[in-house]
Amino acid sequence: MKDVTLLVWLTQMGLSIAVPLGGFIFLALWLHNSCGWGRWVIFAGIGLGLYSAFEGLRASVRAMQLITRKKKDDEPPPVAFNDHH
Repeated sequence: MKDVTLLVWLTQMGLSIAVPLGGFIFLALWLHNSCGWGRWVIFAGIGLGLYSAFEGLRASVRAMQLITRKKKDDEPPPVAFNDHH
């Protein structure tokens, strides 16, 4: 089951990189063509897209590391609700 979870996170990582990058570039091209904004908006869209794609990659890698981290044997078992004193 852990392998399926990692496969889902791998798909999520790909989407979290591709969608922001493509979305910001598409938005920048649309603004350039429809509103007549300068070429600077394309460079700004590429920059924002790369930044948001990097942040998505970093967040996905961090989440996958948390999933794959093995439970330490020296940790005590969690206390059940009725076992509190």
